[in-house]
Amino acid sequence: MFKDLSRLRNIGISAHIDSGKTTLTERILFYTKRIHAIHDVRGKDGVGAKMDSMELERERGITIASAATHCEWKKHHINIIDTPGHVDFTIEVERSLRVLDSAILVLCSVAGVQSQSLTVDRQMKRYSVPRIAFVNKCDRTGANPYRVRDQLREKLGHNPVMVQLPIGLEDRFEGVVDLIEMKAHYFRGDHGEQIEEAEIPADMKEEADSAREAMLDAASMFSDELMEAMLEENVTTELVHQALRKGTVERKVTPVLIGSAYKNKGVQPLLDAVLHYLPDPSEVENRAVDLDNDEAEVPLVTEFEKPLVALAFKLEDGRYGQLTYVRVYQGTLQKDDTIWNARTGKKTRVGRLARMHADEMEDIDSAAAGDIVALFGIDCNSGDTFTDGKWNVSMTSMHVPRPVVSLSVKPKDNASETKMSKALRRFTKEDPTFQVSVDPESQETIVQGMGELHLEVYLERMRREYGADIDTSPPQVAYRETITKKVDFDYLHKKQTGGSGQYGRVLGYIEPAEEVDFEFRDETKGGVIPKTYIPSVEKGFRACLDEGRVLGFPVVGVRAVVNDGASHAVDSSDVAFQEAAKGAWKQVYDKAKPKILEPCMRVVVEGPTEFSGSVMTTLMQRRGMIIGTQEDGLMARTEAEVPLAEMFGYAGALRSSTQGKAEFTMEFSRYLPVPDHVSEELIEKYQEKAKSSAGKK
Repeated sequence: MFKDLSRLRNIGISAHIDSGKTTLTERILFYTKRIHAIHDVRGKDGVGAKMDSMELERERGITIASAATHCEWKKHHINIIDTPGHVDFTIEVERSLRVLDSAILVLCSVAGVQSQSLTVDRQMKRYSVPRIAFVNKCDRTGANPYRVRDQLREKLGHNPVMVQLPIGLEDRFEGVVDLIEMKAHYFRGDHGEQIEEAEIPADMKEEADSAREAMLDAASMFSDELMEAMLEENVTTELVHQALRKGTVERKVTPVLIGSAYKNKGVQPLLDAVLHYLPDPSEVENRAVDLDNDEAEVPLVTEFEKPLVALAFKLEDGRYGQLTYVRVYQGTLQKDDTIWNARTGKKTRVGRLARMHADEMEDIDSAAAGDIVALFGIDCNSGDTFTDGKWNVSMTSMHVPRPVVSLSVKPKDNASETKMSKALRRFTKEDPTFQVSVDPESQETIVQGMGELHLEVYLERMRREYGADIDTSPPQVAYRETITKKVDFDYLHKKQTGGSGQYGRVLGYIEPAEEVDFEFRDETKGGVIPKTYIPSVEKGFRACLDEGRVLGFPVVGVRAVVNDGASHAVDSSDVAFQEAAKGAWKQVYDKAKPKILEPCMRVVVEGPTEFSGSVMTTLMQRRGMIIGTQEDGLMARTEAEVPLAEMFGYAGALRSSTQGKAEFTMEFSRYLPVPDHVSEELIEKYQEKAKSSAGKK
């Protein structure tokens, strides 16, 4: 348990995919002596990076789930969460940033600010997370950290301040110039563990002086003392650190450091910068809502003696049951304590408390405000708040983006059905962006996620971890049928058998009624149909709406009016009039010129203005109707109405046409008629399916 909070940091490492987050974390763990050998993400030795503990992560060379670890650097304790870069696993970044105090934004010195850098930056702003930027891969061909600094300003709206300059670039990248100490740092030894301090190269002296001047100007905006010291030419290292720290914590400055994690250069100064510029837990403002006081906002204080408040932000199904990652915001959490779940009101005993190191753990007896630990065997959901029962408060949960891609999944046999349902239960509990539902019409099991890769990974985990054999297909689109013409009916249902027969006659018409799904009107006079049988007629018509005669989909937008009829004193009955209505429906439905309706979605695409044309093209290619566009600085928003049937695979198409820099949301808008050529295709497929089903019987 950490008594001195000023020596504690909770940081996340976030970036676009393939910017070197996991490689950077691997080097941090090596230099802080948490691991004793460095392994590469796609290493030939088959070990893989420490933080990519999942078999699938090592195979694909990507991070799928965020992993937590901790290390010690210069008598400070650092909790680190390495997050995925791929947009499909954005919830992992979202939930990590929700509980972290600060972050390292990793940027590639060649590619600069990329699509996921924009997304990650938006998430950091949402949770008010201060950050420092690390421009990685300075050894690569085309490396240009100065261009990346400019992009931080232009594309992300940061106030970037370079605290280092590179000594050489690309294959001549040797080390960095520290603009605060005004020294050159070279990284020697097999793994860059020996830092050699030297004078700044003569050919860089002028550039370094100019860059230091710019850095001091930016830093002095946050410290009157530093401004005075600059005028007196008495600037100390401590004053610069204090000013930059103030600007960083207030999110008005982003210190920029440079290096190459893969080549073991610049990682130790980055760790120093974490201690110098990023806030400790007591410097970050956190709030909860008081459930006993009309959900009024209350501040949380990072003090050990206060009532306990902790947030469960990530769940995992570990070898010993459910593993729950929690961030303690206030108070102290001890082994054998009884804690309350604010959402369910249930109390649980803390049986085991652990500190995580990727997939390894070490048991601890207690954790205090500001710490990130894991609990075992606690039944809860992601986003639940735990207290010690002295204070009934809840923390706001993380923002959960809506899933955009769906698939129909079906087990191949009975054994797989049980395994599949077990896997789906676990995955939906672990990941709020992975959702499962059963389509009420087709009875298909539909899984939804953030992208094709997201679903692919879960399906693969289902096969590997649960042995479930499953088939997948695109989900069935919920089409509807309607009529376009008013048609009269006159139908007599008459059945004579040995005993009492059946007799019922109905006259009237059906007509289109766009404003309702179905409306029934009784306009009979003089009791031609006894009042007791009118509900039976309506019931008969409603029974026909479930399955249209064109594609077998429900029928909507119909008004049925009965204005005449006949009954029999003995043979008329509830069943007879139901059958009369069904017969009348079959008699006139085809004459009413039925047509197919398809669900249309309201699609909103947001991305850089430079891709507005590409976005419109992707929507119009999918039979989309553009409703409007809006530009706001560097970002543009395009709104359109697109048939759902055309939206399958859109996530991939949008990413490829906008370099992955745009994202979209969609929700149901309304039903619209299907164009004739599409209607013909659908009818043809339906008839073929009906023939093959009949053949099997």
